[in-house]
Amino acid sequence: MATLTEEMSTTEEKSGIKAYLPRIIIALIVLVGGYFGYKAFVHSQQYETTDNAQIEGNSAPVLARVAGYVKSVNVDDYALVKQGQSLVTIDPEEYDVALTQVKADYQQSLADLATARADLQTAQATARNVVQNARVAQSNAQVQAIRRNKAQQDLQRDQNLYKEQSLTKKQLDDSQSNVDIQAGQYNANVEQITLAKTSEGVAQAGIAKAQANIQKIQAVLNVKQAAIDNAKLRVSYARLAAPVAGKIGRKNVVVGQYVQPGQNLFTIVADSTFWVVANFKETQLKKMQLGQAVDIKLDAYPDLDIKGRVASLSDATGARFALLPADNASGNFVKITQRVPVKIEILNPEKYKNQLRAGLSVDAEVRVAK
Repeated sequence: MATLTEEMSTTEEKSGIKAYLPRIIIALIVLVGGYFGYKAFVHSQQYETTDNAQIEGNSAPVLARVAGYVKSVNVDDYALVKQGQSLVTIDPEEYDVALTQVKADYQQSLADLATARADLQTAQATARNVVQNARVAQSNAQVQAIRRNKAQQDLQRDQNLYKEQSLTKKQLDDSQSNVDIQAGQYNANVEQITLAKTSEGVAQAGIAKAQANIQKIQAVLNVKQAAIDNAKLRVSYARLAAPVAGKIGRKNVVVGQYVQPGQNLFTIVADSTFWVVANFKETQLKKMQLGQAVDIKLDAYPDLDIKGRVASLSDATGARFALLPADNASGNFVKITQRVPVKIEILNPEKYKNQLRAGLSVDAEVRVAK
């Protein structure tokens, strides 16, 4: 009888436990949920988070600057390159020939310039001789004028003596002849002076012409020097070097391919500068300020603890940078929460150089309250 009573009591205890077990489980769930909910609430008061974020980096496209056939490609896909490293060579023979031609033209113009300068020196020497001859003719004319005047005075005196019959007819004729001779010589000297002045004008015109020719050739030389510089640039453009240090992407060029100016051969992503662009909702910006600490988690490396800080906030929402920004011209309006790009600087990026890749997705948590 006692055993039966004990069995009934045990059965009642088990039934009581079974009756309260769901309530206990629900209570535990509520407690655990409340605990994590409280932690989530506290976290949300201290952090603003988003998973709409990516790693960004500087990239430099390697573009062909001249047309031609590719002679050599010195890198492989996804290779590390140093700044200034030779990457691609376009066959430079055509541009070397053009450079040789413009150099030859320049040397010909230099020879023309030397000839023009020699012509100028000749014209200047001629002008000096003409001026000297004009001075000599002027001096001779002055001397001859004195002789002519003296001959005229002698003739006047002889005419008076002839009237007084103190001089013979022959002597008077000799005096007259001397006057005529001296006057003729004087006139000849005057003509020499006129001719010298005319020659001087011609010589000055020759000098001006030679000087103008020199200026013209010098202008041509400047043009041809510019052509040489341009040809040298085109020769240098045939050899493409890395503009920055980093890692190239997939090559778009092979040996023997014909490339055009502006054609993108591949892109170099600089491995020394990375940052995060996180798109936060406009309702998350109230407490966000420059310099606030940021916790960054990479989807590719979830165990990697990366620290950062807010570097800048965009002055426009992401929609404003769209190719076709939204325009409520129809009058139908649905309010959509906008997102604002926030640039986050990565602290000590060199520590994560082997893990950071432009375009990787990240979760960003900005600590907006201490």
